[in-house]
Amino acid sequence: MKLDAIDLRIIEAMKRNGRLTKQALAETVGLSATPAWARLKRLEAGGVITGYHARVSATAQAPRVRVLMEVTVASHRHADFKRFETAVVAVPEIVSCWAVGGGVDYFLTVETEDIDSYQRLVDRLLTMEIGIQRYFTYIVTRAVKDRTD
Repeated sequence: MKLDAIDLRIIEAMKRNGRLTKQALAETVGLSATPAWARLKRLEAGGVITGYHARVSATAQAPRVRVLMEVTVASHRHADFKRFETAVVAVPEIVSCWAVGGGVDYFLTVETEDIDSYQRLVDRLLTMEIGIQRYFTYIVTRAVKDRTD
């Protein structure tokens, strides 16, 4: 899908506030309401805008510990990566996972109720035999910037 300057303004406006009304969106991007809304719907239908969400404080529902985990897998065959990724997707405490190039293979964000719960999760991952060769744990002490696009 080819995006023009107005499409890009719509995307930025919706990233800042996904609850904009038709009229507010139109005013923000400099169009009348109907064309602005039609463009938004086209961006959604085309898969450019994939959804909307609410950011909820990690501690609002219950105390949580956020941990960043760096993982290197033992073997670098396609099937080994697939086995690891399939397992990670099924673990609800792992809230994000990025495959990366460089000295490690994955960065994971893990949220558990406490450090003991995190360690039990790591022990479980290690016994699952999903190819983890080495991992490093980084405890998040505070969020400086936490933006999801």
